[in-house]
Amino acid sequence: MKIAVIGTGYVGLVSGLCFAKIGHDVICVDNNPDKIAQLENGQIPIYEPGLKEILDEAVKNQKIFFTTDLSAAVQESEAIFIAVGTPQDQDGSADLSYIFAAAEQIAQNINGYKVVVTKSTVPVGTNFEVEKLIQKTSPKARFSIASNPEFLREGCAIEDFMKPDRIVVGVKDQKAQEIMTKIYEFFVNDYPLIFTDIISAEMIKYAANSFLAAKICFINEIADLCEKVGGNIKEVSKAIGLDSRIGEKFLNPGPGFGGSCFPKDILALENIAKNNNTNLSLISSTIKSNSARKLQMVDKIINAGGGNVSGKNIAILGLAFKANTDDIRYSPAITIVKELLKKGAKIQAYDQEATKNSQAEIGQNNNISYFENSDDAILGCEILVICTEWQEFKDLDLKKVKNLMKGNVIVDLRNMLDESEVRNSDFEYVGVGF
Repeated sequence: MKIAVIGTGYVGLVSGLCFAKIGHDVICVDNNPDKIAQLENGQIPIYEPGLKEILDEAVKNQKIFFTTDLSAAVQESEAIFIAVGTPQDQDGSADLSYIFAAAEQIAQNINGYKVVVTKSTVPVGTNFEVEKLIQKTSPKARFSIASNPEFLREGCAIEDFMKPDRIVVGVKDQKAQEIMTKIYEFFVNDYPLIFTDIISAEMIKYAANSFLAAKICFINEIADLCEKVGGNIKEVSKAIGLDSRIGEKFLNPGPGFGGSCFPKDILALENIAKNNNTNLSLISSTIKSNSARKLQMVDKIINAGGGNVSGKNIAILGLAFKANTDDIRYSPAITIVKELLKKGAKIQAYDQEATKNSQAEIGQNNNISYFENSDDAILGCEILVICTEWQEFKDLDLKKVKNLMKGNVIVDLRNMLDESEVRNSDFEYVGVGF
């Protein structure tokens, strides 16, 4: 099929390229000419493992094209996916201005029956607002709306698209369902294709992310209790994760969740509930718990440094909110760095992908230095802190680390290292939950 994807951010670009990979003819549209030029030159503006290879293949097979011309993309396509940003407003609600701007431009250029699909994460009722806007702008337009929420994890997005747990599509009519079935025909024999009403599809994305966020906060709080009573969170997590009703994923304690989805989505869900006079006390508690978690990790580092980090050199390994991405949005590591700087610490930071974004976020500060490899970041530090679960940190050569460090304290906020091995190498080891 001929598909247009409006927006070449994370969701739009991954979706567009994967649609091309499964055989559709895809036009990716963005109003940023520099980004389009970059993509036309074979450069990926985000870091996502494997995406460059898919781009090269799609271009070679002439399955994908990039343009700033939205009108032509709409007119040439049978289905139009809206994948623009929905940033968080000050009150926690989602800013839908980009969604409605895209919908209005679609309406102005409809030249036949189209399915207008919202791929962006949007509050309940947004698709009906899109429908009304298109009808108002172009009363004679023939179209259907659909909601197709994405479930892409940064760092694993291609696998998540190509091997989905489920594909959720909300529709209003049979014709839209037939077209969406055709778009996802590649998957129907192997993966669940679930059709729902529009409202339920919108709710599914928020509910899924909020549940996972709550699960993370739950295991973090159980880890805190383990530290108080002498339990071991690794053993607790393993045992409860074997319960099929619970599952093992998202049971690793750490410095809290971040990224572009969980923090924004739970705040948006809380806002939706407030607007509908519904109390989501668990979601509200999750938001508070995660905010407090990042500051708890700062205290853990300060305590490991003897109660004072002023003037101390601290190596921070990892700045992205998780491994295999350069995304630092709501990253616990960034919060930790900012708070340690306030306490007078001298930061020696390293992340293999997120340094540039981190520099822009943290800004100028004479007490932070960024390094191009972990050895240089560790050199001369008194405390080493692992904030992000990059594989290279799990594979640290402890003998080399010992020679590089001035001190001997390792704070492992991801429980990546083997505690006994670290202690046997004459380090003081501080993990999470034991």
